[in-house]
Amino acid sequence: MDLADLEREEVVDLLRLAQRLKDHPQPNALAGKVLGLLFLNPSLRTLASFQAAMSRLGGSSFVITPGQGSWNVELRNAAVMDGNAAEHVREAIPVLASYSDVLGIRAFAAGQNLADDLAETQLKLMSSLCDKPLVNLESAANHPCQALADWKTLDDLGVPRRGRFVLSWVNHPRALPLAVPAATVHMAAQRGMDVVVLRPEGYALPDAVMERARRAAAGSGGSVTETSERDTALAGAQVLYAKEWGSPAHYGDADAEAALRRGLADWCVTEQWFRAAQQDCHLMHCLPVRRNVAIADHVLDGPRSRVVAGAANRMTVQMAVLHRMLATN
Repeated sequence: MDLADLEREEVVDLLRLAQRLKDHPQPNALAGKVLGLLFLNPSLRTLASFQAAMSRLGGSSFVITPGQGSWNVELRNAAVMDGNAAEHVREAIPVLASYSDVLGIRAFAAGQNLADDLAETQLKLMSSLCDKPLVNLESAANHPCQALADWKTLDDLGVPRRGRFVLSWVNHPRALPLAVPAATVHMAAQRGMDVVVLRPEGYALPDAVMERARRAAAGSGGSVTETSERDTALAGAQVLYAKEWGSPAHYGDADAEAALRRGLADWCVTEQWFRAAQQDCHLMHCLPVRRNVAIADHVLDGPRSRVVAGAANRMTVQMAVLHRMLATN
């Protein structure tokens, strides 16, 4: 699933289904159905929310975490498998798919070649090996279920469709993947918002990510701009979505990226950031978040924070996704 493959009204319809399932549970809708979950990278919300969503609809799930109770999995083509990996993805995916009605895969960016990661090389390989419906649990350059939950959170908060939405880079001890910021900027643009990407020099999102968001904005009546000026970005903002990501300019070069980030400790959200924003501006973040590195305690624990409400919506929207994929009525 990718929100970019759906028209705006199709997303809105999916969110209506999510709300209906929340208000009027269907505990037997997916009775007898099985969700397979392959986690090649760690998780808290994605793992728990998908299992809970499937259970609440009457289905079941199983989880495979390579290297933790199951064999390590090799992803490389033509690999000489004389290392830790005992299983190749070319066998693992078809086998897991045969046990499932739908298969979810979480596979982060390799973090070495930006073009390969933006092209979703790993996810496309695994998708080609799967003969069942596949759910992206976060890939190299996308996190559609997080984006869908964020859209619902904006709706729940009554944020106007054309509201001002600021996606801001924030500090982290190391370079993080581009999946969430790429999904977030596209989601807000597709919703029809006036989106501003706020980031320090050297942290501009890749052209392909920004162009994809601008195309979405063109179809929804929104806009997408970017700046490194904090007060300019947040002037009149109704939402500040804080997120960490690595520098595309130094992709795969940890030392150069660390040197660039060294002077950016002040990119930690404090209440002062909101001085030009609307009085009731909301704070969002996908979680997990490094307290007092990315966002200060007093903001996370304060009345602006919507991080827990946003996380709760992960289960709600994923119930709708699974219902739409698997329910027979």
